[in-house]
Amino acid sequence: MTECARVQVIPNGPVLVSGPVRIETPSGDVVESDRFMVAVCTCRRSKNYPLCDTSHRRCRPVPARSKQRSS
Repeated sequence: MTECARVQVIPNGPVLVSGPVRIETPSGDVVESDRFMVAVCTCRRSKNYPLCDTSHRRCRPVPARSKQRSS
């Protein structure tokens, strides 16, 4: 039996795939990477789509700050 690729889905982030990988996009483009781990974009904001460029990080809401105590 051949070894299975490891795929990890990151909440609000990319899908991490153990490389090397060959990605075929809906438009027919092919992207290959020989890296040991490849991040595949799921938000479609990446300028390097289908590979993740961490654009999803800039679109997350900023957590509310806690109220500071007055002295």
